[in-house]
This record gives sequence, structure tokens and C-alpha cells, in this order.
Amino acid sequence: MLSKIAPLALLVLSLVLHGCAAGEGGLQNYIDSIDGYEFMYPNGWLPVQVTDGPDVVFHDLIERTENVSVVISPVSEGKALADLGTPGEVGYQLQKNAIAPPGSNRQAELINAEAIESGGKSYYILEYSVKLPNAERHDIASVATSRGKLFTLNVSTTEQRWSRVHELFEQVVKSFSVY
Repeated sequence: MLSKIAPLALLVLSLVLHGCAAGEGGLQNYIDSIDGYEFMYPNGWLPVQVTDGPDVVFHDLIERTENVSVVISPVSEGKALADLGTPGEVGYQLQKNAIAPPGSNRQAELINAEAIESGGKSYYILEYSVKLPNAERHDIASVATSRGKLFTLNVSTTEQRWSRVHELFEQVVKSFSVY
């Protein structure tokens, strides 16, 4: 009898411990100590293997088009985020070079751009409405500079789901930290 109960007890204990370690609001922590950034992402999201693109990508197991990614680009050493422009200027550059680059068949509109401070670093929070040929999407991004690199975390979903997930996605974006 004990041999049947012990595995079940271990399973329940591991699920409880995993739930305690998962973080606030159903979020898990991702840390890249080599590149120097971290963020929280929703439970149930899985890593996606990519080449020649973002540094990391996670997508929802069920809503597979919902994703979070981090792109790292070079900038001049010592350049602060403010040196690249205002939140609106940086948002516009990201819009035309990454969110809806020429030839992508996408149209993007910068809806909101704001600057925040966290942990002694400046971040720009940028929100976009994106039109694809057959869908409308909603993106929210956090941009920061550190050690000669521009870090961009982007979270994306369909426009139909935005109203249900926007608070969670804002938590993800505001959890982004570079060092």
C-alpha cells in the first residue's frame, strides 16, 4: 500500500513546490546571465528554437501565436537610451525597422510610448497595433541599453485576445531587466 501512495505523494509535493516557485500571477522567471537580462513569462509557455533572429522566444502552448522574444542589437558603447531619442522616436524607429519593416506586408501604428525607470536603468515601453494581410495583432515592447547593446523585449498577441491578456503582458514587459 505504501509503495502505491509514495509516488503519488511525491507527485503532489513536486506540483505544490513548482507552483510556489512559479512566481507572481502565473509567471516564471527567465534569466540570461551571459547576455545580462531577465524577464518573467507566463506559465505554460514553451521555448522555441530559432536561428538568425531573436536571442530567445517563448510561445503559448495553446495560443501558439502569442509570444515573447528578446532581440539584442549593437549600439555604441556608453550610449544611453536617451541618446537614441525620445520614447516616441525610438518607438518609430523600432516600428519601421523591426515591427513592420519595408516589404513585410505589415503596417504598424505606435499607440503609446513612455519612459520608466527601474533599478537605476531607463526603459521605454512601446505599444503597437499591427496589421498583417490576414490578421490584426497587438504588441507591447520594452527597450533598454546596457554594455553597448540595445535590448528589445516584445510580447505579441492577436487583437481579439488583447483585452484578456493586456494586464499579464504589461507585467511581462515591466519585469524586463538588463544589467
